[in-house]
Amino acid sequence: MFEKTRQRAFVAAVWIIALAGQQVLAETPTVPAGAYVLDKTHASVVFSVSHLGFSFYTGSFARFDASLEFDPNDAALAALNATIDVTSLQIPAPPEGFLATLLGPEWFDAGTYPTMTFRSTGVSSTGHNTAKVTGMLTLKGVSAPVDFDVTFNGGYPGMAGFDPQARVGFSARGVLNRSDFNLAKGVPPKGTTMGVGDAVEFVIETEFTGPPLDRATQ
Repeated sequence: MFEKTRQRAFVAAVWIIALAGQQVLAETPTVPAGAYVLDKTHASVVFSVSHLGFSFYTGSFARFDASLEFDPNDAALAALNATIDVTSLQIPAPPEGFLATLLGPEWFDAGTYPTMTFRSTGVSSTGHNTAKVTGMLTLKGVSAPVDFDVTFNGGYPGMAGFDPQARVGFSARGVLNRSDFNLAKGVPPKGTTMGVGDAVEFVIETEFTGPPLDRATQ
């Protein structure tokens, strides 16, 4: 008797939670479509590459910018343009002169090519909050296609008295081959891991701010 009563209570609780969730979703304001700009205080670009097959060496870029055309109802209408300052490369505890070597002619050649750029050419939905972004990355004077997977983490149309502009957030992950961009220095011979891997994994976290909160709703 007690067990049946507990089961009924559990089912009732599940229904209440589900209905409450539906109500919250129904009351969630719609994120507006339009032009969005990167919030640099809430963004990061991190990459990792195999080192001798023993570990993944991690670095990041400190300075970058991006603009986004975004429609929450149609992923295909999204358009992204981004620029990264190659000279802002950061690596953990670099030996003396190593960072300068990486930025020098044998690697990034940042004196000649101080920026890399990305321009999206297509966005396709892969789930209710995920998409695949394809585009052209230009690095070290070479342009080649790159794609990555993006998760839309949510957003709001603005908050009166706190954050008056729309805000959206995304997480992105992808892999590119650095040799496609004239960055083949140290790539291991085929069949070995004795070097610095060709495949570069990258993780990007971003927030963008967009159109201001409709004053009629404030």
